[in-house]
Amino acid sequence: MRGRSRALVSAGHLNVRQPDYPEMNITDAQREIRSRFVGGFYGQFVSGILWLISAALAQRYGTRASIGTVVIGGFFIFPITELLIRLSGGGTKISPENSLQQLGLQVAFVLPLSMPLLLPITLYNIGLFFPALMILLGAHYVPFVFLYGMRMFAILAALLVGGGVFMAVRAIGGFSLGAWYTGILLLAFAFVGRVIAKVSSH
Repeated sequence: MRGRSRALVSAGHLNVRQPDYPEMNITDAQREIRSRFVGGFYGQFVSGILWLISAALAQRYGTRASIGTVVIGGFFIFPITELLIRLSGGGTKISPENSLQQLGLQVAFVLPLSMPLLLPITLYNIGLFFPALMILLGAHYVPFVFLYGMRMFAILAALLVGGGVFMAVRAIGGFSLGAWYTGILLLAFAFVGRVIAKVSSH
């Protein structure tokens, strides 16, 4: 991806301001995102732990505590992720030349803005809460394939969406099955992503 060029409109002689810096090409931009966020390791690790806690609470205290934990806790995933990245010594800022950071900000709002769909689904059948949330989470991960330049996220998205649909249709397991499945899946892919990010940085 080259730097933005000035747009010239012959009729109106419109000049679009050229930025003070050239944009990164896509490959370099994706590499920087992978390096900064360690292949999504910290975000998926925090998310995985949250889902497992929610699963455990479902078995011990019931559905209300479980749902409240995963919904409210979800809003703290990003700040906790940022904190862990900084504590690990990787808190460098994304270069201003990297236009993918704008995509990252937009992707961050996909899941929260989709979650109101869970209300009518849960009112209809509370057992569908986690399968439905799995499908939303899987859809949330699809843009990560381009953002990070990692096909791993396509596999993760497919397993989440496929698992959510299967559990919803077949109605297998108890209420917390989807939470256990997702938590373990996220933790596994967190470490896979970390390895991929380290390998691609060399």
